[in-house]
Amino acid sequence: MSLDSPIRYLKGVGEKRAAEFAKKNIYTVGDLLYFFPRSHEDRSKIKPIAECIEGETVCIKAKVYNLPIDRYVRRNMLISSMQVFDDSGMINLVWYNNKYVKNNFKEGEEYIFFGKITRGKQGRVQITAPVYEKAGNERFTGKIIPLYPLTHGLSQKVVQSTMELALKDAGELEEYIPEEIRNKYKIAEINFSMHNIHFPSDFESYNIARERFVFEELLILQLALNERKDKNKSNTGLIFDDVKCIREFTDTLPFELTGAQKRTINEICRDCRSGKQMNRLVQGDVGSGKTAVASSAIYMTVKNGYQAAMMAPTEILARQHYDSLNDMFKDTNINVILLTGSMKAKEKREALSDIVSGKADVVVGTHALIQDNVEFSDLGFVVADEQHRFGVEQRAKLLAKGKCPHMLIMSATPIPRTLALILYGDLDISIIDELPPGRKPVKTYSVTAEMRKRVYNFLAKNIRNGMQAYVVCPLVAETENSDLKNAEDLAEKLAVSYPDIKVGLMHGKMKPADKDSVMDGFSSGQIQLLVATTVIEVGVNVPNANIMAIENAERFGLSQLHQLRGRVGRGGSQAYCILITDSDNEITKKRMETMCISNDGFYISEQDLKLRGPGDFFGTRQHGLPEMKIANLFEDRNILKLSQQAAKSIIEKGIENYPELKKRCDALISTEIIMN
Repeated sequence: MSLDSPIRYLKGVGEKRAAEFAKKNIYTVGDLLYFFPRSHEDRSKIKPIAECIEGETVCIKAKVYNLPIDRYVRRNMLISSMQVFDDSGMINLVWYNNKYVKNNFKEGEEYIFFGKITRGKQGRVQITAPVYEKAGNERFTGKIIPLYPLTHGLSQKVVQSTMELALKDAGELEEYIPEEIRNKYKIAEINFSMHNIHFPSDFESYNIARERFVFEELLILQLALNERKDKNKSNTGLIFDDVKCIREFTDTLPFELTGAQKRTINEICRDCRSGKQMNRLVQGDVGSGKTAVASSAIYMTVKNGYQAAMMAPTEILARQHYDSLNDMFKDTNINVILLTGSMKAKEKREALSDIVSGKADVVVGTHALIQDNVEFSDLGFVVADEQHRFGVEQRAKLLAKGKCPHMLIMSATPIPRTLALILYGDLDISIIDELPPGRKPVKTYSVTAEMRKRVYNFLAKNIRNGMQAYVVCPLVAETENSDLKNAEDLAEKLAVSYPDIKVGLMHGKMKPADKDSVMDGFSSGQIQLLVATTVIEVGVNVPNANIMAIENAERFGLSQLHQLRGRVGRGGSQAYCILITDSDNEITKKRMETMCISNDGFYISEQDLKLRGPGDFFGTRQHGLPEMKIANLFEDRNILKLSQQAAKSIIEKGIENYPELKKRCDALISTEIIMN
């Protein structure tokens, strides 16, 4: 049976069960074989009953002393108990609401039982609802057994037995990782690996098999992304004849660009005059000056006769970009307009008219930019800010508004370069790794709730000295049985406690116009203390705000805390961030310590991954990447580096020389997961 054969043709599957497997995206024999276990249970070691300890999971071989005895302890609660014995002793087995279990045993016969040792009400050790089968005919005991992620309608036994059959019917699998690659990187052969990833002879064999499939998954993904990048680079792009005009703009800036900013601008210029479509990511820490880089590129675009668009994930950030660009271009004749979902109908009509006529040189907006009724006169350059907030499809829709416009993607979420090459493997990457001179690191402290009054007195003192402050809460309003601080209550309490200070409130549930009003009040200094949720995480720029207190800091990821902290310290004054938490969890303590000792976003990002675990930290769906079947981008970093070396070697020799690998890469590119 081939790997492409529909799973319904496997013995015992059929149409109905095939529909259950389809819920896990398993349609063929190949899909099933690459449906890897989430863990394994070691049922290979038989333990004497006398040596069984409460709390451990064991496998015993024992004879039935008496058939299950049923008793009802209350209505609809049937308990069946049976005693079994071996040469060392006797143990009780218990089942709940299983009236047919007695039909499965015979007195005096020997069975294998697997389950957790617990202690019953009478103090005797027992095993509750064990896995069992007759000795001498073991299929699900006596060896290491895979456990799979399930869906309704599929049991472990069904998946395990179907997997055994698929491995048998598939026969000898064809190897497609070249022998020289496998030998160089010590990667196991596919048939050994496929059997030992599912039904390993021992855990060492499982680890060898897992390494092979992690390497395989990451290798194919990187080769596919490189193919995608080559395809992008083959796209004809607009040619900007005049790139030197950028100097006209940068000379008017009230600050000197850093070396990293200049390097990134040069890379953008090179792309824009190459004749190929640019797809470049600019990655930089909070406050590294990405907006100045984007503004320079936008200026160049307009001077070359094209329109530019900048898409932001929130209306607050879009408005801030609109204000910043208007300020930067105030001495030019560049016309910047705003387009958001909350604008009045008349304002929208006027904006749409200016865009299609070409009167608007630069359009800043939210997702409103990708609506069908938005037509550009001649879109030549697209900027997507905080790119992790946008899906690949949304960026593609914006690109489709022009004829092969260049695309610049900005991200303030630092990621170690080896991982960035996976997440952004189809993009060229520029890293702004310098902060503007004179910017002071934010001093960060972690305190308990006992210090809360002192913290707020400190905020009040600084505000009375002419500064402003933020307080961040994890919740908008009070919820039942929650000890977490909420923004609404805290804003009221602070307004009462400090009547001489003007307190504002902002959260995501407010209407856009109300949020804009509060933000305008804070920016102008009318509001001195802003209590908010994470709605202020990106883009909010108030140089006079130099203190932030974050309530229940343990509720936020480190990278999110770093983003929030980036809202202060944007002026010349020393800035402070105070993390308030009562959690005595060791991981929380390490996370807070990381924030206190470092302002380096790349370091913090790596520690965040290490302490939080991978989860969906990277939001691979937003990046347009497939969900990893077995690889873990953080924990498998060593294998990632090896696969990157192997991919580079294959690319240099030409992937067309490896037809089987190319076939798999092309299949991945053609799916809807890695999108155009």
